[in-house]
Amino acid sequence: MGLCQALGTSSEQDKHRTVILVLLVFWREVISRCSQGLSSVMALGLKCFRLVSPALCNSLAALTRPVSEVPLKTVSRRQNDHGQDVACPAVPVRHFATKKAKAKGKGQSQTRVNLNTALVEDIISLEEVDEEMKSVMEALKDNFNKTVNIRTSPGSLDHITVVTADGKLALNQIGQISMKSPQLILVNMASFPECTAAAIKAIRESGMNLNPEVEGTLIRVPIPKVTREHREMLVKLAKQNTNKAKDSLRKVRTNAMNKLKKSKDKASEDTIRLIEKQISQMADDTVAELDRYLAVKTKELLG
Repeated sequence: MGLCQALGTSSEQDKHRTVILVLLVFWREVISRCSQGLSSVMALGLKCFRLVSPALCNSLAALTRPVSEVPLKTVSRRQNDHGQDVACPAVPVRHFATKKAKAKGKGQSQTRVNLNTALVEDIISLEEVDEEMKSVMEALKDNFNKTVNIRTSPGSLDHITVVTADGKLALNQIGQISMKSPQLILVNMASFPECTAAAIKAIRESGMNLNPEVEGTLIRVPIPKVTREHREMLVKLAKQNTNKAKDSLRKVRTNAMNKLKKSKDKASEDTIRLIEKQISQMADDTVAELDRYLAVKTKELLG
């Protein structure tokens, strides 16, 4: 009866505090009487504890949880030794992430998008965008093979762009290129003598560390010795060409995004957002491939 009166307080928090206080007083009385009759008193104490343990659990949980939290719910019931039902309350537990787990999650890559290109074909052709990005990669590989080599060959000069009165032309279109010796390349400009000065300028500004000399309509191009300085110069040239390739890739991505914006009335915002993510993902993959190819070329040039 005294326990029920104690539970009749105005405040919910006071009610739970009273339950705990009554239980503590009860157990202190049990301990103080241990000397009078340990077995009978302990048996009585255990019996009473089984009866009030659900209230104790609820009281402790209520004092430690936020006020806004929903009341505890009984998740199961079981019988004690005397055949009486005893409620087992569910106590909410909040699990906090460890620093190690957070650090692991931070390094994980974002979820990749894989759209069916056929489903968005009427909005934008992802296959065409992919082909344009691949062409940027192929152009860089072709550039490396022709201009970024330790040993300069006649083929290295073939596609040097010469600015003429008729527009931009490849050097091999206006001059005859041949190998005089392992240390010398000749460019015969007899067919287009008026382009000789422009050809010399183009060779000198090709970034291949070449210093051409002219004799009439014949351009002599000494092949530089393979020194550490020459290797480092080629690495610098490779990085410059890679950056130009990345600029071209950004243009492809920007053009695709602009085209997508013009087609927003053809699809939902979620679909447009997924396509944008797909295009960005394709561009990021191509950039990673450009960087890998540059790393391989750099290792090759530096020996």
